[in-house]
Amino acid sequence: MIKTRIINHNIQERVTNNMNKIYSILAINPGSTSTKIAVYHNENCAFEEVIRHSSQELACFDKIHEQYDYRSEIIENILARYNVNLDKLDAIVGRGGPIKPIESGTYLVNNKMCKDLREDYRAEHASLLGGLIARKLADEHNIPAYTVDPVCVDELEPVARISGLPELPRISLFHALNLKAVARRAAATMNKDYQKLNLLLVHLGGGITVGAQKEGRMIDVNNANDSGPFSPERAGVLPITGLIQLCYSGKLSYQQTKKRAIGGGGLMAHLGTSDAREVEARINAGDEQAKLIYQAMAYNIAKEIGAMATVLEGEVDAIVLTGGLAYSNMLVNWIRNRVAFIAQILVFPGEDELRSLAEGALRVLRGEEAAKDYQ
Repeated sequence: MIKTRIINHNIQERVTNNMNKIYSILAINPGSTSTKIAVYHNENCAFEEVIRHSSQELACFDKIHEQYDYRSEIIENILARYNVNLDKLDAIVGRGGPIKPIESGTYLVNNKMCKDLREDYRAEHASLLGGLIARKLADEHNIPAYTVDPVCVDELEPVARISGLPELPRISLFHALNLKAVARRAAATMNKDYQKLNLLLVHLGGGITVGAQKEGRMIDVNNANDSGPFSPERAGVLPITGLIQLCYSGKLSYQQTKKRAIGGGGLMAHLGTSDAREVEARINAGDEQAKLIYQAMAYNIAKEIGAMATVLEGEVDAIVLTGGLAYSNMLVNWIRNRVAFIAQILVFPGEDELRSLAEGALRVLRGEEAAKDYQ
């Protein structure tokens, strides 16, 4: 894991403990098929804008980094339309990409991070552009650029890294931004210190993450691309001998096999859709196969929650469910019925990533925590 240190930088002179000050923050979240931005004044959202990108619009770009100018222009046009004066902002924060493993926290987007976002990343995803665009705009207006809890957050205990093959260690890639944010919201709801809670955190989305967080550190978590429950789009853990046979069957290429497991697995493979609303409509219309598969997904999620409870040795303060699928009462209730004996269950539906980004930057600006320096 990459070591971090607290930065000593002229920008840090802007930090103050004055909790009454109003800080203005621009949050940027480039996604696979969307660009989302928002301006926050402290915790209050002044505006939020979501631009959807069709597959036809993105088809002309072979690589994610070729979209840099395209996305930057979109963001600048939105800011102009809302008459945002960037000189009056206190910070710009961009979603972090899959670069080197780091501790959780808010990071200054420094030169080293920019280099890795361009050249040394572990997966090609639009989130790589978040820090780069934030840094570009911030430099133009002499304000700090931050990123918060990117997917590459790695706080695994040494024992959690070991798999059955030494050449295949377990890797920490997960929905860190959302899970860390809802963990703080859960602590506030419980009126408890975030750093003293043991939580089982569950992100229910296109990919499903179940993690064990001990006193603020995610000491074990499944990588939704490799393991854990199957989800609307991902296969999750698979029977290994069957997977080996499939890989050597000659029926699928490498890319086809990868697509089958990541993007075409889970509900998509079984039911031909990744839309849980459609699945529930089928169930309500009497489709028993749809009900079985949806129940099986809930069963696997609950089983992973139970496994993660052993990581915390049964000392669990709460189970926290979040993500888009947490809006599904049907799914949540099936999970609840199996795991309610472990601990109280808190539900925070959706994944408000822009808010989570702004909150991370705000904690630094207020002096509640120090920004970290990516090395």
